Amino acid sequence: MIKRKIDRYLEEYYASTKKALLITGARQTGKTYSIRHFGKSHFESMVEINFLEMNDAVPVIATAKSSRDLLLRISSLTTQPLVKGKTLIFFDEVQECPEIVTAIKFLVEEGSYRYIMSGSLLGVELKDLRSEPVGYMDVKEMFPLDMEEFFTAVGLSQMVMDELRDAWENKRSVDEFVHVKLMELFRLYLIVGGMPAAVQKYLDSNNLQEVLAEQQAILRLYKRDIAKYDKKNKLYLEEIFDLIPSELNAKNKRFILKNLNENAKFSHFENSFIWLKEAGVALPVYNVEEPVVPLKLSRSRNLFKLFQNDVGLLASQYADGIQLRLLTDAKSINFGSVYENAIAQELSAHGFDLYYFNSKRQGELDFVIEKNGVVFPIEVKSGKDYHRHNALSNVISNQTYQIPEAVVFSNENFSQSEKVMYLPVYMAMFVEKQPSVDITYKVDLSGL
Repeated sequence: MIKRKIDRYLEEYYASTKKALLITGARQTGKTYSIRHFGKSHFESMVEINFLEMNDAVPVIATAKSSRDLLLRISSLTTQPLVKGKTLIFFDEVQECPEIVTAIKFLVEEGSYRYIMSGSLLGVELKDLRSEPVGYMDVKEMFPLDMEEFFTAVGLSQMVMDELRDAWENKRSVDEFVHVKLMELFRLYLIVGGMPAAVQKYLDSNNLQEVLAEQQAILRLYKRDIAKYDKKNKLYLEEIFDLIPSELNAKNKRFILKNLNENAKFSHFENSFIWLKEAGVALPVYNVEEPVVPLKLSRSRNLFKLFQNDVGLLASQYADGIQLRLLTDAKSINFGSVYENAIAQELSAHGFDLYYFNSKRQGELDFVIEKNGVVFPIEVKSGKDYHRHNALSNVISNQTYQIPEAVVFSNENFSQSEKVMYLPVYMAMFVEKQPSVDITYKVDLSGL
């Protein structure tokens, strides 16, 4: 069994609140498997209703008149016992029956059972699902395995992981033998990626051709989803999706609409890009006019790079033979786009909004994120010349931006030069948000 971070999250969530939980994310990221494992190991009884497999359940649930009526109908759809206080009811593929998300408020209020939902949200207005049962439901997005999950899955010990975290926290080099082995694991991650089915196929067979076949099956599934859920724009969506690898391999990596259509206007294709983002199959990285907080205020709506949601899927879309070249770290090929996709995937899984900065005068930064309340620039280098970063130097020296530190991820071990840390690329797994702190403020009106 592959251990996932979501496992601990579910334990802590259901121990701390009575609310329902909706787990979203792209297809094939392991949502259903993790929920089943949690339900069977933490509840006396678990009821599962999959609206995609049980088409007759949709009208049954959608037309219920009350929570009592709804519970009666749920009991008719399952042979599992409903034990008050000891049953988890799991609604899967909720995009097929959005009414259940609205009804969850009344089920939570009734209080007899616990509830969890899952869905890829394909073809469903995400904002509507999120806003309906305010105070009764939380939303948690799930991603492919991140680097730490992958390294653990393939057998990296907790002792080594603790050593790596200590090197990160204390800004020091990793033992050279360990560093070499971790770079091998990182290159393997670029090929296998984080889709649970692909990772499991690798663990079972160590055969990269079988992994590739699994990845291509996932890509075909995504294309079937595109055809199923957005019939009107499916040609645009599929073409955009297919263009991601070649656009990332271009010099500036920015998505160029003219490569899609000579007369393309962003307004015409905007909904297609939004669909791919909300479905979880693509990661947009938006351009910002200035690297200053809050970054969202200077975000450009129609200037962006588009990454794959999983680096293994990206590698599988490139020419045959890239897997072997990645494994051997071949010098005859530029792996920049694959490295950057891995970093985009890692940062996104850790909850960061993704941006990049591009200025004719100062140059381009691969990523800029908000970390601990300040701008944190990130450069990603796949080659030897990792100390060359004119744009990063320009931005750091600009007193207007007040940037305290930056990082360059590369193949090399740790070093530091003033505000710039040079880190091995696998250290991206430790770029995390600080836990939110409670802010208590009481207004003193005694003098009025």
